[in-house]
Amino acid sequence: MTTTHSSNTRRPKSHRKSRLRLQAALATVAVAAGTGVYMSMPGEASAAVTGSATGFATQNGGTTGGEGGKTVRATTGTAIHEALCNRAAADTPITIEVEGTIDHGNTAKVSGDSCSTAAGVIELKEISNVSIVGVGKGATFDQLGIHIRASSNIIIQNVTVRNVKKSGSPLSNGGDAISMEDGVRNVWVDHATLEASGGESEGYDGLFDMKNDTKYVTLSYSTLRNSGRGGLIGSSETDVSNSFITFHHNLYENIDSRAPLLRGGTAHMYNNHYVSLNSSGINARAGAKAKVDNNYFEDSKDVLGTFYTDTAGYWQVSGNVFDNVTWSKASGDNKPAGPDPKSNTSVSVPYTFELDGADCVPAIVSRTAGANKGLKVSDGSCSPQIPAPSDPTPADPEPTEDEPTSPAPEPTASEPSEQEPTLPGGTNLSIGAGSDGSSRADGTSYGNVRDGKPNTYWSPQGSTGSVSVKWGTATKVSAINIREAAGSEGTIGSWRVLNGDTGAVLATGSGAGPVSFTGTSLKKVTFEITSAKGTPKVAEFETYAG
Repeated sequence: MTTTHSSNTRRPKSHRKSRLRLQAALATVAVAAGTGVYMSMPGEASAAVTGSATGFATQNGGTTGGEGGKTVRATTGTAIHEALCNRAAADTPITIEVEGTIDHGNTAKVSGDSCSTAAGVIELKEISNVSIVGVGKGATFDQLGIHIRASSNIIIQNVTVRNVKKSGSPLSNGGDAISMEDGVRNVWVDHATLEASGGESEGYDGLFDMKNDTKYVTLSYSTLRNSGRGGLIGSSETDVSNSFITFHHNLYENIDSRAPLLRGGTAHMYNNHYVSLNSSGINARAGAKAKVDNNYFEDSKDVLGTFYTDTAGYWQVSGNVFDNVTWSKASGDNKPAGPDPKSNTSVSVPYTFELDGADCVPAIVSRTAGANKGLKVSDGSCSPQIPAPSDPTPADPEPTEDEPTSPAPEPTASEPSEQEPTLPGGTNLSIGAGSDGSSRADGTSYGNVRDGKPNTYWSPQGSTGSVSVKWGTATKVSAINIREAAGSEGTIGSWRVLNGDTGAVLATGSGAGPVSFTGTSLKKVTFEITSAKGTPKVAEFETYAG
């Protein structure tokens, strides 16, 4: 086995988009009795999706979902099916805003000329121009998969799909969280959380599967976790008609394999964070071509290559970070790309995209990927932004008459105290915790800031960067203490302390030392250095409850 730690990153220009909010009173709604559907009145149109499609979903005419059509609100799976079936035609645009838990108990088959649905699964079959968007307190598809078949121009945004089974009980969608097949075109899945609770032996299959001539798909800002199989593109070595798939700013966590499995076709993976890929990761085979740019692979095994077949695939690699990645020795039908991955093909894409530096991918993905995270995206410089929607942001509550409808202010940082802060007391919670960050200079480690040793330290690559302390469960923190390594005292300039779960600013200031702020329950706290007199050296990042 060989373990590698390497990186090669670049940072492009940045831009910032403003956040808009419109009054909910502009849309008049009526209740469709007994169905759980709240439908806009005739003539009303809405574009509830936040942002625009990216990657390959922008090709082949683009992916706009239900843009320009009516908007309905659904709180049951049956209501989703009724909304599809009540359209004038199978291609009549519609946006379905979903809130609450969709499960087997509230998802029945509905018939109609504009739909073809089934019980126990959200069926998008032989239709087009549909958006499904989680709103309000969130949309959870519990043990119930979303099946897209022979359909086109579909958007799924801000939803959670969990624990879909192919064996055991209850069954849904062949065990896939989201699946596409039979000539599907132009699908954008964004800010979704797809998760299982085990592998095939526990009854689960893939989280995100494409087969039988599926093309022009983008999966962005989503979390895929706790599954034996992340997803596949092509169901067999002869199913090589699937192609033009983009994966960007996604978190793959605790996945055994298929992150994804690509049989034939072309896929582009950029700015994804892969953590705990237990057996293999991106598996290009049967002539597939993968463009792999500025991703961060961490604590994983055989993250790229051709596995479990003698039919080779190909890859073009650039700017990736391999942090504690273990590579097997090539033998038989296993051909890992490492320990020093090199390109063996050239892949071009027809769309424009902005790359975050791979060193900050863990930080930006943790703040943007998944459902109910505020629909934040990256601006290409490792800074999360909220794209301007044309309707209220799905995760936001609708404003009341007393609420201002101007853009929501950014979280307010606590003002630096005029008095010299005192050292916090109690137990240093960093000891025994985890850590990560935006970048690390050669010879330094994120773990050095929590080892209790003043002679070891972390430094960023350059004069600015961030380091975080994290826990497996929410932990209350109300103070930190930053200790610089001997000989580097006074190097740290300005800084921010961030809630690593939400990105909220807890405190700002300058120089090392103790920092106090309002007690906050979180899984991750980040110390971000925004200016320095040289290369900072943080020996200890101590955290305290109070």
